[in-house]
Amino acid sequence: MTNSAKFDIQERKGGIHKTVAVLLLVMALLLSMFVYKVLQPRVMSPKEMVNAGAIMFQLPREISEFQLSDKNGSEFSHQDLKGQWTFVFFGFTYCPDICPVTLALFDQLNTKLSETSYADDTKFLLVSVDPARDTPEKLKEYVEYFNPSFEAITGDFVMTKRFANQLNVAFRKIVTNQDTGDYTIDHGGNIALINPEGRYQGFYKPPLDVERMFITYQSFRLSNN
Repeated sequence: MTNSAKFDIQERKGGIHKTVAVLLLVMALLLSMFVYKVLQPRVMSPKEMVNAGAIMFQLPREISEFQLSDKNGSEFSHQDLKGQWTFVFFGFTYCPDICPVTLALFDQLNTKLSETSYADDTKFLLVSVDPARDTPEKLKEYVEYFNPSFEAITGDFVMTKRFANQLNVAFRKIVTNQDTGDYTIDHGGNIALINPEGRYQGFYKPPLDVERMFITYQSFRLSNN
């Protein structure tokens, strides 16, 4: 084989290698663009939202005025719900299961949101359904165990009941020991979402899942930008 023929073969091989390299580069670029698009938050359809446990109202509902006390003993009213998005859960400090589980979920969701632009205007609130035992001091210690930024409110039973009814949350006292008067509180597990205008925007229904809440909340916020 002459030197010219060898050079021609080497040149063709070099051309093939370059073509393969370019094709691999293009494939890698297309794959990265596909992965990027898949991972980006998107606006979900209403049906997808409901299937993921998030029910958002087309027309947010009004919430009437109320006055309760926050975890520091200061007055907390309807005005304090304005200016941010608020996840609201009704529970109590003596709750043995659903309440600590939900507050732990709040902490996980808060951590996930810290990586997004929605962290600064998203708050988490526990409303006590057991004001007779849940003092502001007790609530403060309880919610801050899960996250120091969490808010909690307590106060007048009738006002709390009215607030809960507006957010479609039912609760009732159940006496567990007639002799001692010990009792527990039976309450719903829905998480309400309040919008920055202080209106009831929607709710998340059990079973709750942090990933689904994170995705649906991002989707809803995107649709309202």
